[in-house]
Order: sequence, then structure tokens, then C-alpha cells
Amino acid sequence: MIGKTPDSDNAAMQAGGRAERAQAEETGETWGSFLRFLLTVALIALIFRSFVFTLFNIPSESMMPRLMNGDYLAASKWDYGFSKNSLPFDLPLGDGRLFASQPERGDVVIFKHPVDNSDYIKRVIGLPGDIVAVQGGVLVLNGERVPKIPLADALVPLSPNTSCNPGGEVAFGDNGLRYCRYKRFREELPGGPSYEVFDFGPFMVDDTEPVIVPEGTVFLMGDNRDNSQDSRFPARAGGGVGLVPQDLLVGKARLMVWSTDGSASWLKPWTWFSAARGDRLAEGI
Repeated sequence: MIGKTPDSDNAAMQAGGRAERAQAEETGETWGSFLRFLLTVALIALIFRSFVFTLFNIPSESMMPRLMNGDYLAASKWDYGFSKNSLPFDLPLGDGRLFASQPERGDVVIFKHPVDNSDYIKRVIGLPGDIVAVQGGVLVLNGERVPKIPLADALVPLSPNTSCNPGGEVAFGDNGLRYCRYKRFREELPGGPSYEVFDFGPFMVDDTEPVIVPEGTVFLMGDNRDNSQDSRFPARAGGGVGLVPQDLLVGKARLMVWSTDGSASWLKPWTWFSAARGDRLAEGI
């Protein structure tokens, strides 16, 4: 029988060591490539969220009927320029906006509240130099009454996310479901933008003194006129917003990406789909 020599044992050990080192290096390179991939994806997502689009959820009923509590929408970030208020992290950018651009009347904008810095969403009604007032519940812009055309009453489905405001009345549809009936109108701003609004009747700010919108600010209102703390009210934390500086604009509402009626439970995955308001998805704002 021919036995192994010390030289052959050493050669085998060296070959095994080289194989182990090669495997370790390959494993390390694989993990390194995976980590670089994750970092690249995270960087792209950060850039996208900072400068392109961001997601925003509607937490109230102030923009009904167009937007409802439980809606999730995509907002573009480039429309009005970039500032420390529009980025998802603090940068020493100082005051003002880079590549600043003024919104248009009728735009639905996301902005930072002037007092508490929380995210709000309203519609642009007045631009710098405009004179805005409300008379008998009718918007008056630069001395002209904005057309407010009556439409058929709106029937809004009741759900955990949507109650029936005192300005509406509970009704039952042919399908047996409960709805809230609201008076609905179409408002037409100068230049063409039109949209639907709710009006519950007499309200504390149905008559306001004319206000001249200063340079660098905008006058904002909610479409649910009697359920919106907007530029008709002085700015205060958790309430009215007053005349909003344009530097506080975050983005322009663009597209509905998801909507839920609030009936879903994390412990019941099938309800994630049954709670979805499918008829509201992929709609432009």
C-alpha cells in the first residue's frame, strides 16, 4: 500500500485553504454588492421623495367632495420650487425657495401651517394683488362674484372615516347603505378652473371684509366651505391658516393613489381590500 507523504498532505491543505479563502472573498463580495444595491435604492428613493413626488394622506373632511378622509395622493414637488419646508429633512437652506414659481388659482396645494408647521391641504383662491371677500356665502374675487352653480345633492357613503356633518342629513340609498346628503355647487374661478364645493348654509365666515393678498402669499380655502379652517380665519396652531407665505408650499396635489373607508384591520388582511374605495383610485386631482 502506498501511503500519503507529508508533501502531499501540505499540498492538499494549501489547496483547501485557497478554496476557503476564495469562497470567503466571493461571499464578502456578494454581501458587499447587495449592500451597495440597497444603498443605491435608498438614495434613489430619497432623491425621488425630496425632489419629485411625495405621498400625502387626507386626515379631515375640509376638502370634500373632491378629497375625503382616508385618501392617499401623490403630490409633485417641483411646481413651486424647493425650500427647507418642502424637503423631508432639515437643510441649512435659509429662507426663500430655489427655482421658485407661483401657483395658479384653483391649484390644490400641500403646505406647512404658518404656526405649528403641520401639513395642510387647501385650494388656491387668491394670488398676490387679488382682493378676496365672501358675501352671503358667495366668493367675491376682485369685486366680481364668482359663479356658484347649484348641482344635484351629493350622497357621501358613511364609514368609519366619513361621518355625517351637522350640515348634512342621513339618507339611505337603493342598495340599503347609509349616506350623508349635502348641498353641492360648482364654483368657477376666472380663467377657467372649476370644482365642486359643499355649503351647509349660514356660517360664521359667510360674510368677510375684502382682503388684499400681499406679495409672496396666497389666499387658500377648503372646498367643504363650512368645515374648513382656512385663510378666512387668523393663523393659529391647529386652526386657521391666515394668508399663507408661498415659501411654505410643499407641492401640488396630482393623483389619487389609494383610498380607504377606515374599516380595515391590520389583523384581518382581507379587509385591506374590502375597505378600499376602488372608484377613487388613479384619479387626477
